[in-house]
Amino acid sequence: MCGRYTITSAPEAMQALFGYSEEDQFPPRYNVAPTQPIPIVHRANGEPRFALMRWGFIPAWVKDPGLFSLLVNARGESVLDKPAFRNAMKRRRCLLPADGFYEWKDEGARKRPYFVRKKGGGPIAFAGLWETWTGPDGEEIDTVCIITTASNRMLAPIHDRMPVIVPPEAFDIWLDCDRVDPMTAAALIAPAPEHLLEAYEVSLAVNRATSDSPVLIEPVAAAGGTARAAAEFPMAGAAGTAAGSAISGFLKD
Repeated sequence: MCGRYTITSAPEAMQALFGYSEEDQFPPRYNVAPTQPIPIVHRANGEPRFALMRWGFIPAWVKDPGLFSLLVNARGESVLDKPAFRNAMKRRRCLLPADGFYEWKDEGARKRPYFVRKKGGGPIAFAGLWETWTGPDGEEIDTVCIITTASNRMLAPIHDRMPVIVPPEAFDIWLDCDRVDPMTAAALIAPAPEHLLEAYEVSLAVNRATSDSPVLIEPVAAAGGTARAAAEFPMAGAAGTAAGSAISGFLKD
């Protein structure tokens, strides 16, 4: 599952990695949450293009989005066959620029948040699918989801799912929907190598979707960190956990 992530690299670094020509001014975000507009990279006329889309996939065949549970994640094991994603897997694959993501370790009475990032920091790319939903009056909504897979051995003790991370040398394979068939592209749906990532515990403040600060990705102290975070962010305790639970209610991993 991937329900929160970060986008903190400078626009110039993202542009250099993904190769799009547009000059985006997307600000740093430390707690990107479902339903928010997020940057994606897709291919148009043979070139990578930057775009903003709403996080929460709506298949084209949905009659009323208000009655449909948004698909924040798509399980990589079923994207080739599941009706919601099958056409997008053929024609609308994309990458989501990111610098890390959050996962929660379930310890029964509570869930402890961890931040997962590339060792040493720096941007990474999630595999995604996008779709344009057209309403009865011609209105259009561009939406996107993140593809997930089983966690690698490093992340498995924290959570059993993780976003699919596409290496830079495979960007063209994933994005080229004209020349690369979905079965070939699906070979990229796999856990990230253990040596790529690192994870550490962070503040409960991330539970609150409205929190957005560099403090969120700071490691908590081995002792007392959770209590300190609860004091600094009063809504990050029970109320914050409840908010996180509400969001997780419509996450599809």
